[in-house]
Amino acid sequence: MKEWYQNSGKEVLEALGVTPGGLSDSQVKERKQKYGGNALQETKRKGSLQVFLEQFQDLLVIILIVAAVISMLTDNVESTVVIFAVIILNAILGTVQHQKAEKSLESLKSLSSPCTRVMRNGRKMELSSVDVVPGDILILETGDLVVADGRVLESYALQVNESSLTGESINVEKQTAPIKRQAPLGDRINMVYSGSLVTAGRGMVVVTETGMNTEIGKIAQLMNATKEKKTPLQVSLDRFSSKLAAGIMIICAVVFFLSLYRKMPVLDSLMFAVALAVAAIPEALSSIVTIVQAMGTQKMAKEHAIIKELKAVESLGCVSVICSDKTGTLTQNRMEVQKVYLGGRVWEPDKLRVEQKPFAWFLYGAVLANDSSWQDGRGIGDPTELALLEMAHAVGMKEGRLREQFPRISELAFDSDRKMMSTEHRVDGKAVMFSKGAIDTLLDRTDWILDGEKRRPIGVSDKRRIQNQNLEFSRDGLRVLMVVCKELEKQVPLKPELENGFTFLGLVAMMDPARPESRPAVASARRAGIRTVMITGDHKVTASAIAEKIGIMEPGDVAVTGQELDGMSDEMLGGKLESISVYARVSPENKIRIVDAWQQKGKIVAMTGDGVNDAPALKKADIGIAMGITGTEVSKDAASMILADDNFATIIKAVANGRNVYRNIKNAIKFLLSGNMAGILCVLYTSLLALPIPFAPVHLLFINLLTDSLPAIAIGMEQPEAGLLEQGPRDPQEGILTKSFLSSLVLQGGLIAACTMMAYRTGLWTGGAAVASTMAFTTLTLARLFHGFNCRSEHSIIALGVGSNLYTVMAFEAGVLLLLAVLFVPRLQILFAVSDLSLRQLLSIVIFALIPTAIIQAWKTIREGLA
Repeated sequence: MKEWYQNSGKEVLEALGVTPGGLSDSQVKERKQKYGGNALQETKRKGSLQVFLEQFQDLLVIILIVAAVISMLTDNVESTVVIFAVIILNAILGTVQHQKAEKSLESLKSLSSPCTRVMRNGRKMELSSVDVVPGDILILETGDLVVADGRVLESYALQVNESSLTGESINVEKQTAPIKRQAPLGDRINMVYSGSLVTAGRGMVVVTETGMNTEIGKIAQLMNATKEKKTPLQVSLDRFSSKLAAGIMIICAVVFFLSLYRKMPVLDSLMFAVALAVAAIPEALSSIVTIVQAMGTQKMAKEHAIIKELKAVESLGCVSVICSDKTGTLTQNRMEVQKVYLGGRVWEPDKLRVEQKPFAWFLYGAVLANDSSWQDGRGIGDPTELALLEMAHAVGMKEGRLREQFPRISELAFDSDRKMMSTEHRVDGKAVMFSKGAIDTLLDRTDWILDGEKRRPIGVSDKRRIQNQNLEFSRDGLRVLMVVCKELEKQVPLKPELENGFTFLGLVAMMDPARPESRPAVASARRAGIRTVMITGDHKVTASAIAEKIGIMEPGDVAVTGQELDGMSDEMLGGKLESISVYARVSPENKIRIVDAWQQKGKIVAMTGDGVNDAPALKKADIGIAMGITGTEVSKDAASMILADDNFATIIKAVANGRNVYRNIKNAIKFLLSGNMAGILCVLYTSLLALPIPFAPVHLLFINLLTDSLPAIAIGMEQPEAGLLEQGPRDPQEGILTKSFLSSLVLQGGLIAACTMMAYRTGLWTGGAAVASTMAFTTLTLARLFHGFNCRSEHSIIALGVGSNLYTVMAFEAGVLLLLAVLFVPRLQILFAVSDLSLRQLLSIVIFALIPTAIIQAWKTIREGLA
């Protein structure tokens, strides 16, 4: 069977059962049922049941399950029920958060579906790309995004940029004739492909493939097979969990055998070991980490950063290099006129004097030799031509009124050979041709120059001045167009042989302007210890000019092209890497190599991109960042994060948020583990001294799950501190259990344990084992609630202010209410095996519980005073 490109247009229409007037409503309905929507399908997502079951794979959860079984064997049904309830609750929470993250992406994808124009039922209409079906007739114009694969039926100088598919930045001029031989994708010049951009001309195309059957869809299938990387926090938590689990098992075994050595019954010895395991395991840790990350994603979403995977939030805090695309991310993704050269001098575009002939005729040429237009306040067409219209509008010359006054009689569309376009109009009763195009083509065909109100022959010195000015504009990274006109002898249809003998009207220099927030964002990144590198398909000069303006390129930095990069060995690139700030005219392979080179130096790399050709590099980077507005579905699928506003400054906000999320998670872990350390030390103390067990497993579960969870979540909602960005990215190789972290755990946990055991001893002296256990449980619970204020930050409460995070106050109050309920509600007293306490005993509990926080806060205040 012949390929679509090997058939004539008529044969393709017949095969698809469609006429040039388009499909009927019944045909559309039938084909939609057969082919489905024109959208890329994602990899099969994990079902809720699979995600739910994966929550039980953690080693700490397995230890808890073993503890629950032992509790059941020892007739401690309450502990068994509570442990299983906790495990299931954690699994449900993890599943819900996973599904929420998926929905965030879906909502964004629905917003980013582009529109296209089609012929249906013999008339032109606009619809969402997802509604396009095979057989639809697409109407393509300059600036349009091709939304499906199709065979070209009509081409009027139609040029398409297929770099998103082929990596080749050169525009492809399309034709309608069939290609009889077998041709690779890049040589199928009578086909257009989904995801490519119409850069010039117009045409009509019949859709041959949609959705996953398109060429982009095939790439998406390859991308879906790529494995995900673990984030630095995942690696740290995995290491932490394995070490903690190993430590718990060793200590539990030691306590079990010590108990047996003291002739304690086997089941009682097991209960001692279970109590220790429950005391040591931070049951709510995974849920709290998930909740803190989820809150981080919600905050980022409000700031236009959509996080696909919760675990990627904190990875942003490790980013040390951002490889950023230029167009649309650092720039505004539109063209804007910067300078105009006419009458022998350079003008600001808003200073043109419309009432004077040289300015008026220059603007006539810019507006009339132009296929773009403004409709309902929205520009339609090529960005370069829209910039010319904006320039005219800014000085009071309206495109619509001018085109009514001087209607187009005939035209010669732009093509890559002539490098110009021409239109014919009647001005002041005479036929006039206006042309615009490349200066190297037009200047050789120019014989006259407008000097004031009159024209005169153009001299060698005039041409030299024009060329010098063009060179100066080009050095500034500006794109230059030349505008000319020619008075025709009579009104005739335009032909290429008439394009000579022009009169020079002016040069217009334009560029895609930098976003106003780009320079401050790059400066913020530099202060944060993050290196910003520009990787773009644009020309070296233009890219360097933008990079200098926004602060990416500093004195001593260099720019290299993809071709120059190809000539470097890995060793040579590694040696020059730190000095290269701009990579221009790069291929997809170049992007992967740049990311890999930085990763080889131990850097955590964030990579931005929007095209299909960016997808491999987005996967390769530690944090792939896709564009939400201009990004293709494949780039979004490959990325970890999506910028809903395509703005570089949003990345810096996300980095700050990521750092704060990690800091809050680490503080929450410190809070949980220091409290658990206190519980372990208490159980070990009583075990070594052969004293009655201080806590029932249900006591420790109550502390770990109810009274500890709320303060930990509140700590996770702590606002960023001043100077957080200036601290620099953290070392991704650094685990959670650093020496300073462990020492603070032991000291703070030891302090809480000492006060808890003092309360325990008081209970033994004043009321026996049951009262001692109740006093130990109450003191440990209250001390850990107070300790939540210590773990908010390295700073003291005096420096932070109690009201700066009211969630910690509310968590403390809720924890106290829960504790009071257990102590004084009869049914809860029975469930949690607590005894009645006297007023003196309650007062001593409050004093013992306050002592650790008072000491820690005093130490922080003294340290701040000395700093």
